[in-house]
Amino acid sequence: MELYLDTGNLNEIKELSDILRIDGVTTNPTLVSKERKNIIDLLDEIIEVIGEDKIVHAQVVSKDYQGMIEEAEFLSKRYKNIYVKIPVTVDGLKAIKELSNEGIKTTATAVFTAHQAALAAKAGACYIAPYVNRLDNISGEGVKVVKDIIKIINNYNFNTKVIAASFKNSQQVIDVIKEGVHSITVPADVMKSMMGHPLTGYSVDKFIFDWERVFGEGTKVTF
Repeated sequence: MELYLDTGNLNEIKELSDILRIDGVTTNPTLVSKERKNIIDLLDEIIEVIGEDKIVHAQVVSKDYQGMIEEAEFLSKRYKNIYVKIPVTVDGLKAIKELSNEGIKTTATAVFTAHQAALAAKAGACYIAPYVNRLDNISGEGVKVVKDIIKIINNYNFNTKVIAASFKNSQQVIDVIKEGVHSITVPADVMKSMMGHPLTGYSVDKFIFDWERVFGEGTKVTF
């Protein structure tokens, strides 16, 4: 399972990549706009933090086919480790097909149905990004859609991975992991919630209390 940070914030990337074995970072125009930086400057900084061996998923902002192609070609020439995110609109599916023919790696994004995912996989998308929480918000059963997409990819041996996105809580994340999702991209707050539990802290405090009661406060293990 691949693990990505869904953020454009450098402090979050530095903090969590120092703790976790991440495979890369995903961004989108909303996340980039929050940082108030030019996207190229931000991508340069992200890659400097995580290293050139990690993957970055960066999204086009053009809505028309030609604009998507031009942005994707520019990004792919500048960065060797980038997957260009293309929304699964009519123009987007056309762009994914053409970019696949050019050997440019793409991530089909803003996926809300298994139908869209099947077409994007057939068009040549390397990754497909279904939005879990946004589906849940409209009673769309985000986890079930992810499950259906995984089944389609496995049934037809598409050379495509599912990168589940749009999470608001850790339960959504673990639910798609249980379904065998290939990749997840998780915002910093949800990632942090996955790392902790009140009983973990309680247990550690109890261990140390019992140790120090016998061996003395501040006593360390001796070798």
